[in-house]
Amino acid sequence: MAAQAQAFSFSAGDVDASVYGYARLNMSYDLDENVANSGHRGGTFPTVDDSQDVDGHFGAAASQSRIGVKATNSDGVMVNIEGDFMGADYKGGALRLRHAYGSYNGILAGQTWSNYNSFVGTTSTLDFDGVAGVAGFGSRTAQLRYTTGPLSFSIEDPKGGGFDDSKNGMPALTARLEDGTGNFSYSAAALVKQNEYDDPVNDTDDSAMGYAVFGAASMGLSDMITIRGAINYTDGANAYLYRSGGDDAYIDANGDLETISGMGGTIGASLSLGGGRTINATYGMTKLDVDDLNDPTAGETNTNAFINYQWIPIENVMMGIEYGYYNAENQGGDDDANRLMFAAQYNF
Repeated sequence: MAAQAQAFSFSAGDVDASVYGYARLNMSYDLDENVANSGHRGGTFPTVDDSQDVDGHFGAAASQSRIGVKATNSDGVMVNIEGDFMGADYKGGALRLRHAYGSYNGILAGQTWSNYNSFVGTTSTLDFDGVAGVAGFGSRTAQLRYTTGPLSFSIEDPKGGGFDDSKNGMPALTARLEDGTGNFSYSAAALVKQNEYDDPVNDTDDSAMGYAVFGAASMGLSDMITIRGAINYTDGANAYLYRSGGDDAYIDANGDLETISGMGGTIGASLSLGGGRTINATYGMTKLDVDDLNDPTAGETNTNAFINYQWIPIENVMMGIEYGYYNAENQGGDDDANRLMFAAQYNF
């Protein structure tokens, strides 16, 4: 995507600040099933039945547009606050907080991307939600993080659950290594969290540890070609298996909390054609082990793939077109969807 140029920079006293953001239009046409999110027109995974199989759905939205401010003072204290207009429920129109954090001397506090997350192995898509199976938790969360060189460690608001009477008794703990040399970049991270439930009606409770690990890499093969990929494994932490849609655990007949494991990955490539023109192609998947649930409707595998053409005619303008394919599978069957997108983004 076109870089945020941060053209509105200014100084006041000992503070250097910049205002940045973009206006963006997303337009989508769903060929054989309406899987568009109404807020930003990104694609969701289809329902595995025939209830949504109606051809031809068009829509457009500008709610992905965003604005942010970043300020740094002479002591090195940095503050970043950013929002978009997708609202808390993703429907669009209302201002939504994306980032709100400060950092000083390697210590970050506030809301931003999870430390269990990396963009190193991610290939650009026009679809806002992107490819399944990318490295880590694809959203932002409140956290306290310490970074030293290529290493970072965090205490975070835990995500996940999905089972009855679930609760969070402890934070999620993460560690990440991210570095590179020359045309090669890499990232690896680990996470642990505690899954708990407490049912006061039946006087039952239990807990089970969840964990996740990922590795991601990017390699520039030449001035024209870059390849990227990631692999992600989770057990009891499927909120961190991006776009899997799965619960972290379930309560068995004996009242014991049993974790659900999953794995996923993505691979992609970019071809630079020069003159601000790029072709990107990427494929991703997630797979959950739901055999013990005895529920034929439980989501098992999500797969999607994209190919897009992006053109940056000048520094602050990007336009692109994209084809996306989505497939969802459970023990009772599978369903797929095909869609087209157009995007235009104007940065400042």
